Amino acid sequence: MPRPRLSRPARKPPSRYHHGDLAHAMLQEAVRTIQKQGIAALTLRGVGERLGVSRTALYRHFADKQGLLAAVAAEGFRMLRAALVEAWDARGRGREGFEAMGAAYVRFAVAHTGHYRVMFGGVVPPGNEDCEVSVAGGDAFQALVDAIVEQQQRGLIVSDDPLQLARYIWSVVHGISMLALDGLLPTPAEAEALVRYANERLRTGIAQ
Repeated sequence: MPRPRLSRPARKPPSRYHHGDLAHAMLQEAVRTIQKQGIAALTLRGVGERLGVSRTALYRHFADKQGLLAAVAAEGFRMLRAALVEAWDARGRGREGFEAMGAAYVRFAVAHTGHYRVMFGGVVPPGNEDCEVSVAGGDAFQALVDAIVEQQQRGLIVSDDPLQLARYIWSVVHGISMLALDGLLPTPAEAEALVRYANERLRTGIAQ
């Protein structure tokens, strides 16, 4: 007579993160969700289910959805700063480097839609200047200001207020980025062409 088989408890789906790196895994999963479904679809419970971890483990890292979104925004600003500085340094820290920063900005927005939507989507309310998002955002903006000041010192561009000049340039590349993300510049080639055109007009407008 065959022996009866003992039923085994169903296995819990394996977690999609390495032990000790749950916070980073949550950020990655949040960005994936935002890119596919939008910010409104993001919940801590959904993130936990997809990662295969308990709600208790999630709340050890982020108190609520707002805290997770703030972390996504801060990470995005740090990544943006790195992309801008790399473009500036790689092209000689002059006119070509400055134009490369504009192109790098738009490429970042298109490649990291999830981060960018959170960074500039108004979902993270402005806090004090010492909060993580404000510090990271200020550092990213400072990369642009520093490039402007260096060019002014070399006599390459007009000696206008560098902060106001940085806001003007930022508004141009941010506008192009949003057109691309909203499908009004459907292909990367169109976005790149508009960036080149904007760089040409900026060059003639702010050159010394």
